[in-house]
Amino acid sequence: MSEDKIIVAILGVLGIAFTYWFFLMKKDEEVAVEELVEIKVDGGYNPSTIAIPKGKTTKIIFFRTDPTDCLSEVVLSDFKIRRELPLNQKVTIEVTPQKSGEFPFSCGMGMFHGRIIVR
Repeated sequence: MSEDKIIVAILGVLGIAFTYWFFLMKKDEEVAVEELVEIKVDGGYNPSTIAIPKGKTTKIIFFRTDPTDCLSEVVLSDFKIRRELPLNQKVTIEVTPQKSGEFPFSCGMGMFHGRIIVR
């Protein structure tokens, strides 16, 4: 095997490893919330993972600064909530989870995602 083929093979393996780590192994930083959290909507959700207590009402305030149409709506399907997010306006959603677990939320098109962890 020639040198250039070895280099290409090594770079290919490194590329596959990086792609696997970036898309499957990277963990979001979890933010613990008691009563209130503000999520900035700008190219995604920040923070994208929040932990809230079971049986207690939590206010989630979404503030969208990204003009992308995809992010103009947020969907919390497990809570049967779908809300428009007007640009540069705060939208408050109250949730009172009755069971523990992980509950995803996303934009209206399902391209951007976040998680609510209930403990």
